[in-house]
Amino acid sequence: MSKIVERTLDCFELFADQHRPLSLSEMAKLLDIPPSSCHDVLQALVKRGYVYELSPRGGYYPTLRLHEIATTIANHDPVILRAEMLLRSMRDAVDETVHLAKVSGLSATYLLSFASTHPLRLMVTVGDPIRSVHATSAGKALLASLGKAALDAWLAGADLTRLTPKTVASQAALREQLEEGKARGWFVNREESIEGVTTLSASFRWNGSLYIVSIAGPTARVEPKLEWASGLLVDVCKRMEMRTEG
Repeated sequence: MSKIVERTLDCFELFADQHRPLSLSEMAKLLDIPPSSCHDVLQALVKRGYVYELSPRGGYYPTLRLHEIATTIANHDPVILRAEMLLRSMRDAVDETVHLAKVSGLSATYLLSFASTHPLRLMVTVGDPIRSVHATSAGKALLASLGKAALDAWLAGADLTRLTPKTVASQAALREQLEEGKARGWFVNREESIEGVTTLSASFRWNGSLYIVSIAGPTARVEPKLEWASGLLVDVCKRMEMRTEG
């Protein structure tokens, strides 16, 4: 990715992180880039209407232009249009957080996240990648989609770091989990990535791409309804695949 693109994205993420107008010097310092480079990015964003200057020495802040464009894009996203109603309904039924991620190679990015109504819930940030694939149900769904050669190559360089006492720690154990998950049609993470948290995932394909749907919540709430929730999860993925054919 080019520096100008990275710095443009960094600017927007900085405003989201700081929650306030920022001066040119503040932005350059926080982003650790030369003031001249920061000035070039800011002026381009101002010219295109994405950022405005509150007043002389009053700092800069994004306009609503980016929000409006992002909303328009999201409202026409073919996957989200098809997935949103089904995933919201599943979230309402299980009352646990539901995620949708798209797989690309050996990584996956979260596209949607619907939170449960409980005060204690597990959230992800849309746009973030799935992490610790060996210890998460979504990661296992991803690994299970690989061919034998690709999985063998990944395992050859994999660092199966223990995140909790229950994290799978050997290639043999992970392979066994993947085979079990493929046989039943869904994958589970019982406190392997975060203590006290259980997640389950299943996948569907659309236009040659793989998508992963996950349910996540505290173990005490998820375990009693695991079998029922997993059946609902698999059914939703089958319906998504059927709805997206053609």
